[in-house]
Amino acid sequence: MVEEISNTELQELIYIIQHQYGYDFNDYAKASLKRRFVRFMGHASVDTLVELKTRLQTEPAFFKRMVEYITVNVTEMFRDPGFYKLLREEVLPRLATYPIIKIWHAGCATGEEVYSMAILLQEAGLLERSRLYATDMNAANLEKANTGIVPMKWMKDYTHNYIQSGGRHDFSDYYTARYDNAIIHPSLRKNIIFFQHNLVTDQVFNEFQLICCRNVFIYFNRPLQEKVVSLFYDSLATRGYLALGMKESMLFSKERKKFEVVNGPYKIFRRKL
Repeated sequence: MVEEISNTELQELIYIIQHQYGYDFNDYAKASLKRRFVRFMGHASVDTLVELKTRLQTEPAFFKRMVEYITVNVTEMFRDPGFYKLLREEVLPRLATYPIIKIWHAGCATGEEVYSMAILLQEAGLLERSRLYATDMNAANLEKANTGIVPMKWMKDYTHNYIQSGGRHDFSDYYTARYDNAIIHPSLRKNIIFFQHNLVTDQVFNEFQLICCRNVFIYFNRPLQEKVVSLFYDSLATRGYLALGMKESMLFSKERKKFEVVNGPYKIFRRKL
């Protein structure tokens, strides 16, 4: 079983994926990508890199399985409750001044974050005039997110997060329990648009008052981070907000001068002009 992948071997894999399927992983953080390929090989019972490369080249279904595995992001409802509390108290009152509120969740994974946002908007009386665009490069993630189905075993933790974020309603009102799953209420889902978008290759598609891209940058190298921050700047309305993950920063970005810091610990920024 392969325990480590060299830089040369990684580049060969990236080349195959890009030229065979059009997915560009060149600017993903190399160390993280190597670890995810090794874990996938164990998951798929692939013993050698030769076998991995051969199957990627000859089995489109195997490639799809690989992409689904290595691009899954960890997510949960109301993750980092203090962040959502800040949105409630400082960001949403500003967004309320817009006749139509457009929010982009980039790298939405399986949708827990965008459903959390829908609940915030509902409680602020803003959901009816909001449009939430939830994108990911992983089609399997989007398919799962679009169902609005969340494992019931996680709802206790999500309820705790919700309360910590300042929620004062009965969290169970927002979903229906069915066997081992919780189904997010249709009223929260109707203004959410899920579709595939690749931050590496795709362009601006709308103008937003808020963009959330939390815990995605950690998978990118510095040049790709620069490119994506520039994409977000071009996608934001003047004075629009950008939210990154708590372990992510624009400290070294050439684009940082175009943003002001709204909250440093929770990585919320605002476009200047």
